[in-house]
Amino acid sequence: MKKRIGIALAAVLAALLAWAALAPVTSDSRELLFEIPKGTWERRMKGDKTSILPETITLTLGVRDVLLLRNSDTVPQIFGPVLIMPGQDFRLPFEQTGEHPFDCTAHASGKMTVVVEEAPAPGLARLRWRFDSLSR
Repeated sequence: MKKRIGIALAAVLAALLAWAALAPVTSDSRELLFEIPKGTWERRMKGDKTSILPETITLTLGVRDVLLLRNSDTVPQIFGPVLIMPGQDFRLPFEQTGEHPFDCTAHASGKMTVVVEEAPAPGLARLRWRFDSLSR
């Protein structure tokens, strides 16, 4: 009886791994939202160096390849060459892989990097990508 349960569990695990390696990669939305919260500018002026946004954002072509920044602060924020007014959203679609550095006033360092990766090919690469995505 225990042996049958073990075999059944191993078969289920193998089926799940096969699905994760071969099933198409999809997302509910191609946008990845990051919000600049209200009070960010005030905290910066008081010397607070707390990170509001990550220093690096990773996107995947064809899956999640549009960065959506929402400025919920009471002052304008600069992202690259764009001034994002309070209450405004800024959508930035990516069509090429690579590392894209931007100036960003929501960061203590004043910099942010967007890394755009290829969509993973079926097989081990896709399985690895799914496991890596769990930790992001």
